[in-house]
Amino acid sequence: MKKLAEQISLIARLAGDEIMAVYQQDFSVIEKADNSPLTQADLAAHLCIVRMLQELDSEIPILSEESASIDWSVRKHWAKYWLVDPLDGTREFVKKNGEFTVNIALIENGEPVLGVVYAPVIDWLLVGGRDIGAYWQIEKKSGIAKISPASMPLKVAASRSHRDEKTQAYLDKIGAFNTVALGSSLKFCKIATGEIDLYPRFGLTSEWDTAAAQAVLEAAGGGVFTLDGKPMRYNHKDSLLNPHFMAVGDLNIPWQDWL
Repeated sequence: MKKLAEQISLIARLAGDEIMAVYQQDFSVIEKADNSPLTQADLAAHLCIVRMLQELDSEIPILSEESASIDWSVRKHWAKYWLVDPLDGTREFVKKNGEFTVNIALIENGEPVLGVVYAPVIDWLLVGGRDIGAYWQIEKKSGIAKISPASMPLKVAASRSHRDEKTQAYLDKIGAFNTVALGSSLKFCKIATGEIDLYPRFGLTSEWDTAAAQAVLEAAGGGVFTLDGKPMRYNHKDSLLNPHFMAVGDLNIPWQDWL
């Protein structure tokens, strides 16, 4: 798994280079059918990742946000596949605030067993997986990613582009907390490195938005749970939308008490 993690890390970095080539110039934005934005960077990163994953092992299927039309009748037979978001945080990309990521996850029997998240603007790479733990690299520095014991006030991540009434009602029940506004899968990553405690998500997300970062967070000692307390799983239904979930660092946080 360690060698594979290194190979996927390289792919994520190369996809990041494709994104940055677009980021540093004027670019156009297309509205997709669900009104979410799409740029040349999404497509360039997608093509880069798909090509290199196929070169690595052409037998493993790939599900990417930019090729998400693969029917459930095909997907339901996949025991192992790559789940990719070539550019998570396109709204952040368009705003040019740097808070976007490349996300590549390996899914086995519904579980994210390897995840790589790369934030190209700050050159921050996070890797986590079964039997390899979780670690980060930024420029020439590196270290172990590990969650921190929670203390009040809790540090709670909130989406910079998506905030709803249900999330606010949940936050009100926590009591003492400080909000950290952050885009894309960086919210999970900051939990994995001990900088944030909790990320409640009651809005819509898709499976490719969360899988890679979930693998990192779980390897760092945290977890991503559906509201009934079960670990979030992938490719077990027709829809590719996630249920509402909670990303947690310290597993002793009584997050279900505030639902």
